Amino acid sequence: MIELEGLTKRFGAKTAVDNLSFQVRPGVVTGFLGPNGAGKSTTMRMMLDLDNPTSGTVRIDGKHYRDLPEPLKYIGALLDAKAMHGGRSAYNNLLCLAQSNRIPSSRVSEVLDLVGLTAVAKKKSKGFSLGMGQRLGIASALLGDPEILMFDEPVNGLDPEGILWIRNLMKGLAAEGRTIFVSSHLMSEMALTAQHLVVIGQGKLLADLSMADFIQQNSRSYVRMRSPQQERLKDILHGAGIDAISVPATGTLEIDGVQAERLGELAAQHQIVLHELSPQRASLEEAFMRMTADSVEYHAHAPGAAGHPAGPGMAADNPARPADVPAWGTGFEATRKGGK
Repeated sequence: MIELEGLTKRFGAKTAVDNLSFQVRPGVVTGFLGPNGAGKSTTMRMMLDLDNPTSGTVRIDGKHYRDLPEPLKYIGALLDAKAMHGGRSAYNNLLCLAQSNRIPSSRVSEVLDLVGLTAVAKKKSKGFSLGMGQRLGIASALLGDPEILMFDEPVNGLDPEGILWIRNLMKGLAAEGRTIFVSSHLMSEMALTAQHLVVIGQGKLLADLSMADFIQQNSRSYVRMRSPQQERLKDILHGAGIDAISVPATGTLEIDGVQAERLGELAAQHQIVLHELSPQRASLEEAFMRMTADSVEYHAHAPGAAGHPAGPGMAADNPARPADVPAWGTGFEATRKGGK
């Protein structure tokens, strides 16, 4: 188990993490969410004693990370896949880590095979693609066969097969009773992987609850109905004390707080033809956006959008193109067309 108690980190006048307390329990995949600048990376670094907290504490199995003998056997982490010696082969990078924690060298070959890098085990890691580097970082986290695993953006750079593999790997490890803590900005992927969520904003804890409860508490659920007898359907619903909201753009009715089964039975009793009867539930992304709306520090705006004219030196017809670059190409293309 990972336990945070009153964890706070200040950088000068900036409070990156503010009195954060929660537990990461075994047996489930716990997602760690928050907008950019929320303090997720700083929190994970403090878990591994890479940053010292201003106050508060983090314990891994009841101990500080620095006090763990052979820590790779307790907790494996992927925070930065590029944190490898580029001049060493994949095999030798892992071998150095193994020797520092008295892990048998045979384990190096096992994890390289597990992550699909056996064929390039002798190649220097500086020549690896983003996805291959990510797999090597995952291998380093798995090296000590730890009970606790932490991943920061684990699918970064992975192809679809790799994304499916790491998703199933995390679920499988959690099913074995291990503690899995994963941070990601990919809401669609997190929705398929995590069973529990910890959400922070501006360094403060916003939520610590199951995925299902998080979506339910931070989104609107309703039933959508569509019928060629729309007005009659609306009158029948009104007569039953059910409020229905008309949505002209889609030609549908939206009903809150009533089960789809009851609505379908009511329509059947009055011989109403239905072309659609569908419960609508918000996605994790929608629920996350609603909860963290007041915690977002960095708001992006489309260039040239209302209230955001093209910046200095940008072309009026296309704000993404510098004004001194011809509309038909980049500066490189202009040089090439000039025969140089």
